[in-house]
Amino acid sequence: MKYMKIFNKVAVFGLALFLALVVSNVALAATAVQLGTADSFAVLGASTVTNTGSTVVNGGLGLSPGTSVTGFPPGMVNGTQHITNATAAQAQADLVTAYNAASGQTVGVTMVSGDLGGQTLLPGLYKSASAVGLTGTLTLNGQGNQDSVFIFQVGSALTTASASRVNLINGAQACNVFWQIGSSATLGTNSTFVGTILALASVTVNTGASVSGRVLARTGAVTLDTSPISRPTCAAPAVVSVPVTPTSTPIIFVSATSTPIVVPPIIAPTTIVPMVLVSPVPTVVPLAVAPAVVPLVVVAPTTVSLATLPNTGIGFANELPLYAVLFVIVSAPLAMYLIGRREYQ
Repeated sequence: MKYMKIFNKVAVFGLALFLALVVSNVALAATAVQLGTADSFAVLGASTVTNTGSTVVNGGLGLSPGTSVTGFPPGMVNGTQHITNATAAQAQADLVTAYNAASGQTVGVTMVSGDLGGQTLLPGLYKSASAVGLTGTLTLNGQGNQDSVFIFQVGSALTTASASRVNLINGAQACNVFWQIGSSATLGTNSTFVGTILALASVTVNTGASVSGRVLARTGAVTLDTSPISRPTCAAPAVVSVPVTPTSTPIIFVSATSTPIVVPPIIAPTTIVPMVLVSPVPTVVPLAVAPAVVPLVVVAPTTVSLATLPNTGIGFANELPLYAVLFVIVSAPLAMYLIGRREYQ
């Protein structure tokens, strides 16, 4: 009974610890932001889109409600351009919805402030009430989960230093990193940035800065300068192939004078064809012959009268020795039994 009580206490404690871990993991799990039609755009501005130098945009480029897009060429867009049309307007509307969805997440929030450089962060929701900077390297660790999500809620501006970088490790993907910026974002020269920027005002990408993500501005301009921008796509889950093992063992014929011959296992087809056996000559099966029943004849005993016995000429006196021998033969075992019983009493 004592050990049973100890076991119950340990079991309850283990269950409570397990539930706590599950709840904490759920709390820290941020939800990916759905972008709607804005998902297909690598660059989306509201007032203007301006480029200097040989910028390459891999993805769509859009502008609404503004009308001025300059610098293409020399910049190049590997995607569709939507300038002040219904598609761009719908993308801007979906951007507003996505921005509000990102800023509205509150579960499991971790507060951050100042400079994010030099830190390694796990998947989750990070919030700063004011401006945030990035000097050096910010590492985002996906912990082996390619669906891990990182959301940064920045109260005002985001500014990255020159040559700063965002580094992804252990399965983290650029498609699942979101930066909700309360005002404007500015990326320093030759910096390397990762994630989708959802800026309330404007986005400036300085000379040589690259973005693996999206540059989306709700009310202001997007300014580029020899800036490669690549819309991210999530990698498909890895497909694990299961090897098929034959169900039978190969048969090996070994000859004394020749090389062994290996016959591969025979794999039966999945379709089973019924087998019909046709005998060319009818088989005649003889009928079983029941054994003859021999009736039991009961012979009644015959009564023999002494008077009818033939006279042998031997009288009782002549037969007395025979009777005596028979008496001795019959009574000897009984006598021996009685004598032996008496000896053992």
